[in-house]
Amino acid sequence: MAKTENLDLIINNAVALYPRIDRTYRFDNTENRSVPCDPLDDGAEYSMRFKVSKTQAKEICDRMKAVYAEAKKENWPEFKNPFKKEEDGTWSYKTTLKGAYDGQKTRKPSQCDAKTKPLPDDFQLTTDSVINIAVQLVPYSTALANGVSLRLRGVQVIELAERKERSPFQVMDGFEVNESNPFMPVGASAEVDEFDEPEEEPAPKKRAAKKPEPKPESNDLADVLEAWGDEDE
Repeated sequence: MAKTENLDLIINNAVALYPRIDRTYRFDNTENRSVPCDPLDDGAEYSMRFKVSKTQAKEICDRMKAVYAEAKKENWPEFKNPFKKEEDGTWSYKTTLKGAYDGQKTRKPSQCDAKTKPLPDDFQLTTDSVINIAVQLVPYSTALANGVSLRLRGVQVIELAERKERSPFQVMDGFEVNESNPFMPVGASAEVDEFDEPEEEPAPKKRAAKKPEPKPESNDLADVLEAWGDEDE
């Protein structure tokens, strides 16, 4: 087994990617995303990807390779570089800590600020924050995979990135909101030239009042009596 002093590692000036370390999470196949869960649930873990420079990635990989070689048994496959190259030229890897081992809950990874002051228990680290990471190197080999796990122990926040709201949509050509007037498309102007007088609209024509039609004379005796009354009164 690897020597104890070779198992602890501090990774400095890393950049956090998708940290979920304020509590345990598991991947939900129905929702197709990670959801909060109890530490004893199946698949519960604290997790976070991080990215570092090529030089740092090589140093970490060499350390992992040495630990693996020291613990390697005859039937173990050869160690392979587990880091993934990112589009910006950095290299990334994932550090995790299971919610429980053998039915016993693990200790939640610690989080502190640059002055080592502990952060609140519900503090949520943000993607793109600059951090130092404390991990424990654990070599392993199973029927499905082999390598060295970076078991997360703690995080020191050096620069906290602003939380970003992620849109479910992709950028496309089309309507774009104007910051000065959210109801005007980009390129349109809401300003009116003070020298341009608006054209006067013609006043609506008034319709002549319709004269009441004369009531036709009636030759009916009953109508005549009703209009003039009874002459005998």
